[in-house]
Amino acid sequence: MNQQELTLEQVLSQRRESNRGIVNVVESMTKLVIFELQGDWFAFHGDKIREILSQVNVFFVPGCPPSLEGVINVRGDIESVISLHELLQLPASADMASASYLLGRGAGMSSGIRVDEVVDVVDVPLSNIHKPPTTLPEHLRTIVSGILRFKEKTVTVLDLDRIFADYSQGLG
Repeated sequence: MNQQELTLEQVLSQRRESNRGIVNVVESMTKLVIFELQGDWFAFHGDKIREILSQVNVFFVPGCPPSLEGVINVRGDIESVISLHELLQLPASADMASASYLLGRGAGMSSGIRVDEVVDVVDVPLSNIHKPPTTLPEHLRTIVSGILRFKEKTVTVLDLDRIFADYSQGLG
């Protein structure tokens, strides 16, 4: 048998040796709901957002704090609507007619969250989400869980559990 004629076992053995340096890595992914507030991009983890709504009537409730915009009717269920602008200390958007509402759940609480616009819902590798910078303003340090780049923009990943926990304790 000449060198041109290899047995199946020899071919498979050579193949295993040549592939020894190749390692398949399965990277953990997370779904993010990316949205815009006052020109800045933010995100919540997708497992915390039940639904995205548009063109919703918000009903004002007298005596509520400024961070609670009112309530909405979602197929017969009444949900509060929290102003994320207020909690993040951003100016309120003038155009509420084109706002979207994220129905979120976390820390034993459920609420609608008004955002200016939903940018995208994407799966991203966890390794793309980096620790938040230490230069964050004090009011954001506990609620920002990470930072990532998406479509040439910086996206601030917010911790909805922490936002709702703080809100329900009267810190909102």
